[in-house]
Amino acid sequence: MVRTWEQAWGEALYGEGGFYRRAEGPAGHFATSAQGPAAGLLAGALLELTRRESLTTIVDVACGRGELLSSLAVRADPSIRLVGVDIVERPDGLPARVEWVRSPGGAGLPDLGLPKDALALAHEWLDVVPCPVAQADGQGRLRTVLVEDDGTETLGDPLSGPDRDWSDEHWPGPHSPGDRVEVGRTRDAAFAALVDRVGSGLVAAVDYGHRLGSRPAAGTLVGFADGSVCRPIPDGGCDITAHVAMDSLGADELHTQRDLLRGLGVDGTRPPLELARTDPARYLAALSWASEAAALTGSGTGDFVWALRRVG
Repeated sequence: MVRTWEQAWGEALYGEGGFYRRAEGPAGHFATSAQGPAAGLLAGALLELTRRESLTTIVDVACGRGELLSSLAVRADPSIRLVGVDIVERPDGLPARVEWVRSPGGAGLPDLGLPKDALALAHEWLDVVPCPVAQADGQGRLRTVLVEDDGTETLGDPLSGPDRDWSDEHWPGPHSPGDRVEVGRTRDAAFAALVDRVGSGLVAAVDYGHRLGSRPAAGTLVGFADGSVCRPIPDGGCDITAHVAMDSLGADELHTQRDLLRGLGVDGTRPPLELARTDPARYLAALSWASEAAALTGSGTGDFVWALRRVG
């Protein structure tokens, strides 16, 4: 079946038998900052952020199987409300204090009840909100990319309407033949919808992203399966993701993860070697903490962009 990438992508991830409905969950194929060994450190930074912003609820959107929420549950004061949002039923073993709301998947969001004084965290959500993909033809005209179930691509009609308007504003040419554009209109709408579902507080979208002036000419559409990058094939067998145009979201602030977490006290500084002699146990604990901090703030994940939008 030949479809647009937006259509095929949505079905591959969120349709019946889609990648995100599989029993092993995303963590069975790759580890994000929210799911890997540094999740506890990220949880601590989020709690510090909620303290500074005087927030009392944390809503984790597209939270996988609740790995980050489990880390938050053992660290957060009992007065902090924790809510998980994902496409699957409530996972077994999730701490009882964590509330669970099912999502339709993709850009779709459930009713969250307009929580007040809430941090709504969307960690690596927008990069898996399907979006149109366009490619410049031999004359440099952007045309919609069509894809078959086996990943074979062809060029369709010239980009038009809202997709062309978005590209002209946020990913302007001239485009050389073969250049690609991942049209962020759907991601902008998803972020706005999340903002609308929060009564007051802070919305944070965290993703690999880019800004005007540094858009990747070849695009970023890629697949992930079994811990490795793979060709994006929309058959439900792999994750499919593309970086986000963070500056088109309408955020109040944009920060790299490195800068934001360092501002919250996560700096990755290694403990002095002298401590290994005087207090070996404390040295090993501090070394582990520094290693996890480096994983969150170093090359790669440290380059994540946090888009922050205050509500109310």
